[in-house]
Amino acid sequence: MSLPHLADPAGRYRTMRLIRSFEELALEWVRSGLVVGGTHPYIGQEAVAVGVCAALDPADQLTSTHRGHGHVLAKGADPGRLLAELLGRVGGLNGGRGGSMHAADFSLGILGANGIVGAGAPIAVGAAWAARRRGEPTVLASFFGDGALNQGVLLESLNLASIWRAPVVFVCENNGYATTLPAASAVGGSACGRAAAFGIPAETVDGMDVEAVRAAAERAVERARSGGGPSFLECLTYRFEAHHTMERRFRLSYRTAEEVASWRERDPLAAQPPGAAAIDLEVAELLSSAAGFALASAEPDPATATDHLYASGLRPRSGAAL
Repeated sequence: MSLPHLADPAGRYRTMRLIRSFEELALEWVRSGLVVGGTHPYIGQEAVAVGVCAALDPADQLTSTHRGHGHVLAKGADPGRLLAELLGRVGGLNGGRGGSMHAADFSLGILGANGIVGAGAPIAVGAAWAARRRGEPTVLASFFGDGALNQGVLLESLNLASIWRAPVVFVCENNGYATTLPAASAVGGSACGRAAAFGIPAETVDGMDVEAVRAAAERAVERARSGGGPSFLECLTYRFEAHHTMERRFRLSYRTAEEVASWRERDPLAAQPPGAAAIDLEVAELLSSAAGFALASAEPDPATATDHLYASGLRPRSGAAL
């Protein structure tokens, strides 16, 4: 059973619109100072998250990245609780302790975003292996960017997944830049070539087309669920905004205005289904309610600052150095 909210084109458009509107609101809150520390906007890449998650079942799981809001929302996370997480409030997905780069919701199979480049891949392989050992049909989707292609931990994960025939779909969101470094000048060979070296079937897909991503992801998920092992998807996409919100302050110029404009012409939200205006209004109302929830959520009590540091729940002794 696929995720109900992504079961048809209208639902997929609605979720892409939710991600876009969420990120636009987050940008406003960063600029106003409500969100401290900034975010990595997902604007422009919505078709990847939605297309991949449309191929997943509710019991399937995923690992995300520092640019993870889109993945989390596409899997079904509550936008109000995600906004509260950005604000560091107790009503957040993780009590306000994870923030923008570490949102998780185990109840939805979201094993967490991760601020370390490529670090979600070994978590996905381990979770997939554990599920297989338990006899569960769970499939893992592991998202990462082109900047992870040269990280050893990703290559080790590809190797283990291949050897173990782990049910993992590796999803490379190739937006052309690792922060400000063009992938073309940093990646020897190709993204799919990395996977092919480990005997993993790989496919390059138009990451600006949600239906193309969904079709490719469905093939990969079916392969994983039927015992065929891992697959690798390279989704060619583009972020319309900065790598990070701090980029505006430094006025970086590693991309031309013409390049950004040409990609904006391929906006994944441009293909609107019947009733798009009503869907946009519905999303606006949902986000307004989510914002109200987040802003009303309580600030954390400083006395709880050391909670959750230890799996045992033990707290440091009174007077002990921290």
